[in-house]
Amino acid sequence: MDNVHGFDGDLNSGLIDGVDDEPVVDEPKLEIGSDERRMHVRAYNHWVSLLGGRAYPSIEDLDPANIADFGPHAVLLDFSRGVEDPVIAYLGSALRAECDLDSSVTLISQVPSRSLLSRLTDHYLQIIANRAPIGFEAEFVSQRGFNTMYRGILMPFSSDEDTIDFIYGVINWKELVDAELQAQLDAEVQAAVRAAPPRATTAPIWADGPSAEREEADDTAGADTDEDETRSPAGPAANLADQLMLAQQTAAAVRAADTRTRSTLYRALGRAHDFAAAADRDPGSYEALLDAAGITLQLRAPMTPVVKLVFGADYDKTRLTEYAAVLGYARRMAVPTGGLGDFLDAFDGGIKGVVKAERALRQPAAKPKPDRRIALARKPVLASFALETGVPVGDYVVLLARSGTNGEVQVVASIGDAGLTEKAIRAAG
Repeated sequence: MDNVHGFDGDLNSGLIDGVDDEPVVDEPKLEIGSDERRMHVRAYNHWVSLLGGRAYPSIEDLDPANIADFGPHAVLLDFSRGVEDPVIAYLGSALRAECDLDSSVTLISQVPSRSLLSRLTDHYLQIIANRAPIGFEAEFVSQRGFNTMYRGILMPFSSDEDTIDFIYGVINWKELVDAELQAQLDAEVQAAVRAAPPRATTAPIWADGPSAEREEADDTAGADTDEDETRSPAGPAANLADQLMLAQQTAAAVRAADTRTRSTLYRALGRAHDFAAAADRDPGSYEALLDAAGITLQLRAPMTPVVKLVFGADYDKTRLTEYAAVLGYARRMAVPTGGLGDFLDAFDGGIKGVVKAERALRQPAAKPKPDRRIALARKPVLASFALETGVPVGDYVVLLARSGTNGEVQVVASIGDAGLTEKAIRAAG
């Protein structure tokens, strides 16, 4: 059964208030190699390189037939004639061969439902709704009857810099062998890894998907350390743009209806926290990413641009503010890289508690109220006469007087109202 993760509309309403009541979803194990993951990093970086300060790259700048790296695994959808049944403007040779499609297939409606291409095209409406790239990975039984794991990314293009009327997708896949042969291969690989000297992590993997939480366990069992982005996403060779996309793809799961869980949100905020730490070490690249996204650096709210980069500038403003408060408090408390998830788990009230604590620290200290009675006691006495008021010596009383002839003041009543007396003291002070 498919288990695809990507943007699925802004379905995060109630995420903070109801997060303690969300069930924890056990995500299926999915292992796709680093080459498949890095292909999507390169595809995304190519999309970013074509932005040129615009909201979406121009379709005129895309030449899918001449991208040797991932072009054979790509498809270009044309929505200029409507979104109901877009035209397949380009289909890469490897993807066409895998799906066994000939040149007569030119519309989405003609794509076989159990083909690999349908796995990619099933998500095109999501990207139009969310107006941003989406990534996903899943496992399904192909039309040839083979269990196939795949990973895809969809990226928007425009002909007028405003309307999304083209979508460029890249997908990679691998077929699973039968269980007996897989067990034999696993045993041989683990034995070979145990016998090999340890290697340093060289690069993070691309995206966050159903297997993200399982990868740490896989690594301790002897998996290839090149895929260990979960433990060390900010290694010395990590590229800041790659780290950003890793955080963005984790955040994408937060917006998907079927992964709206506390663990998913904590993991997304953890990746955003790690990205913020990496941005501190590489401010030049960080400013370049902000410029490319059209986001302004805010000195008074330094975490707001970070959450806008990770979750999207068009994300719910209330959530962005809360997430920025979480990252700000984590920085204030010197939470280490990779440690925000545990920090939130241990914090009383979770995200809501952290937001409350951060806002309390930002609240300026209340200024002490001046004691107006002290100031009033220093004022000179204008007149003194005997009058029974029932007020203790040294306290104040309001007298009602009228003006008489020759400057005479005629007291007609004493008023024992405490509220009125306080107002008179404030006025006199």
